[in-house]
Amino acid sequence: MYMPKTLQSLTLCSLILTVTACAPTVQVAVPNEPITINLNVKIEHEILIKVDKEIDSLLEENSELF
Repeated sequence: MYMPKTLQSLTLCSLILTVTACAPTVQVAVPNEPITINLNVKIEHEILIKVDKEIDSLLEENSELF
């Protein structure tokens, strides 16, 4: 079966339009509220380790306290 060249090009164009019209779109939206990251646990943990090390060193230096 032979199709004329114009009919082939029209068929190809309509096929391309159909495929691109059905393609999903991706939209990126900015959130309404700012993103917050809570680092209090990590900072508190580091402070506790530093204080604990200082107490250990003080107890070693002044062992007669306890």
